[in-house]
Amino acid sequence: MTRFTTAAVAALLLVAAPVLAQTTPPQVPLKPTGQTTAPANAAPTPGSEEWLRLRGESYSAASEAEQNPDEVAETIRLNAAIAARNDAAERREIEGAAAWQAEDSRWRAETARLETQRAQWEVDAAAAEAARLRYERERAAWEAEVAACQRNPRSCVASTPKY
Repeated sequence: MTRFTTAAVAALLLVAAPVLAQTTPPQVPLKPTGQTTAPANAAPTPGSEEWLRLRGESYSAASEAEQNPDEVAETIRLNAAIAARNDAAERREIEGAAAWQAEDSRWRAETARLETQRAQWEVDAAAAEAARLRYERERAAWEAEVAACQRNPRSCVASTPKY
């Protein structure tokens, strides 16, 4: 029994370990005494320095005089290459969607044609089965008539089969 208990506890720890590792205690900011905080509804404007700082980001563009012309040219070249790749990807996506639409339409037309062909086959098969059953009934009636005539040849004249 103790071996089972040990195994069960080990299994529970293995299952719970990832969950426990991801759980962090809530962080409560410490308020210095004597300071007031801004009202909760006064959030910083998105994109402002305060907004970026609260998210752990900092960005400030250098003035035009401080920017390196080679870096600016390289950035422009990289941005143009990215834009060209994005345009090419968008064209491929549009072409792929159009090709899929064409193939889907072709498939739907082929499926409709095959469904019509199957329905016609079922109609033809039902008609053939009805004709076979009618033939078998007429053949059985003719055989019965022939048998009756063979039993009493003077009283009847056998007709030829209708098939």
